[in-house]
Amino acid sequence: MSRIHRLDIRLANQIAAGEVVERPASVVKELVENALDAGSTRIDIDIEQGGVRLIRVRDNGDGIAPEDLPLALARHATSKIHDLEDLEAVATLGFRGEALASIASVSRLLLASSPDDSGVGRAVRSEGRDMEAIVEPAAHARGTTVEVRDLFFNTPARRKFLKTEQTEFSHLEETVKRLALAHPEVAISLTHNGRQVHALRAAAEEAEWRRRLASLCGPAFMEQAVPLAIESSGLVLRGWLGLPTFSRAQADLQYFYVNGRMVRDRVVTHAVRQAYADVLFHGRHPAYVLFFELDPGAVDVNVHPTKHEVRFREQRQVHDFLFRSLHRVIAELKPQAQVLAPALAPAAPEELREQAALSLPVSGAYASASPAQFFAASAAEAVAEDRVGYAPAFDFQRPAPGLPQEQPGEVPPLGFAIAQLHGIYILAQNAAGLVVVDMHAAHERITYERLKCSLDAGTLVAQPLLVPLSLAVSSREADLAESEQEFFLRLGFDIERMGPETVLLRAVPALLGQARAEALVRDVLADLAVHGRTRRIEETHNELLATMACHGSVRAGRQLTHAEMNALLRDMEATERSGQCNHGRPTWTRLSLADLDKLFLRGR
Repeated sequence: MSRIHRLDIRLANQIAAGEVVERPASVVKELVENALDAGSTRIDIDIEQGGVRLIRVRDNGDGIAPEDLPLALARHATSKIHDLEDLEAVATLGFRGEALASIASVSRLLLASSPDDSGVGRAVRSEGRDMEAIVEPAAHARGTTVEVRDLFFNTPARRKFLKTEQTEFSHLEETVKRLALAHPEVAISLTHNGRQVHALRAAAEEAEWRRRLASLCGPAFMEQAVPLAIESSGLVLRGWLGLPTFSRAQADLQYFYVNGRMVRDRVVTHAVRQAYADVLFHGRHPAYVLFFELDPGAVDVNVHPTKHEVRFREQRQVHDFLFRSLHRVIAELKPQAQVLAPALAPAAPEELREQAALSLPVSGAYASASPAQFFAASAAEAVAEDRVGYAPAFDFQRPAPGLPQEQPGEVPPLGFAIAQLHGIYILAQNAAGLVVVDMHAAHERITYERLKCSLDAGTLVAQPLLVPLSLAVSSREADLAESEQEFFLRLGFDIERMGPETVLLRAVPALLGQARAEALVRDVLADLAVHGRTRRIEETHNELLATMACHGSVRAGRQLTHAEMNALLRDMEATERSGQCNHGRPTWTRLSLADLDKLFLRGR
């Protein structure tokens, strides 16, 4: 066997580059993050041939002192970490001090910078092979310019794995988009082969911020997303949440940031997926742009070289906060929220941090409320008026209110029924135009939510097993069954630990029966082991309740009176998640007078 020896600096840097520099997009990410950390208010990115031939990033940040330029290309040289305490509470995007060295080892790099407005700066060059930094004077405005040419010119094996020019630029553009979403205060431009792709102005006001979001995520997202701002116990969640009806075939419009850094984390993904349960059509993915903030010391961003992954020190607390917050917002997406929200001005980014959507005072003056205030107020009023209590069958005896002619402001969000179409759809008139409701889908959701409320309000009935069931589990799962015994009891399970790897199941929820209980207990224990919590029992209950709701709802083809149709509309306005049926399909849609005018070419 060969003797142990130290790698030479060039080879060590190229191995490190394999961790940091995967493709041109990786280079852009590192350079733009450095520019943001330098306090830049403008960043210009010029790309040629998908980034393989040239990547140039210019900023107007603090710049680099002339004597520090050679160190900028050295590995593990940084201005952002000084001691262990700094590493444990990283507040900057870049901090490892190895990105520029890794990039320089596989490209021809020029870095020019000036820390002041004198117009005089210094530049350092590196040709990749021997990593010899050459420093020379250079005229340069305040800020830094980094040019990366001929990426992987000295590592052809790496270069051949790059995709086509357009594919590489698509990855690069997505990287710029992610950074631009997180930093609306910075003007960012992107050009490719001399053609301007993005020219994003700094967003100082709410309208400009919304324009940037629409430019990067599409106008349809802004039209189908609601703002949110929630704070609890030092955790802050703000941003935009796509309506369930704006689901996607791919998970391509999901942006989640932790302290300004975009990450993909399994705890986050699981919490979001659980929050959207019951409202997404099968196989669809939600859309969102969310910013999560917490104490930097409570999250480890140093678990992966590319810093795409993080590790939360209190994973269960983070999961519970994200799930509860998003679940509550989605639950309050009642028809009135979706009808009124487009006319309301969402809170400005600087105001979002100060709002607490789950604890705002109740107010009946919705016309001047923010969506977050509206969600809180409508939820409190629904509870106060007992509009979400259990009802075994639909109440068709409620009197039908008349359609006011002189006070349009009092017309309910879904309006008043005017007709029934083919025994399937309810046509209603509201203040804005025409509302069309799928009566079976809507009633199915109403019945389903009432069944869930009934289940939550009472104690689940446990059915003792005639012969207790012995289950072989892992020692960790047995520990969880013992420590979470009260949790299982609340859900109708009586579980007792009988040995190091054995538990005894003495009772199961009467709703489930023994047939599904054993598999369910094993799945729950697996969830607790991985995620620290589970909703699998609730999901199983919900599947059964959904089936009951479907069979107990008004069927298509049944002729309803105006009183019955209006009663259904009012219950939709008071029911959580009433915009979708139990299978994720929409329950209603609307056509404004403007939409109808377009259909008939009125005004042309």
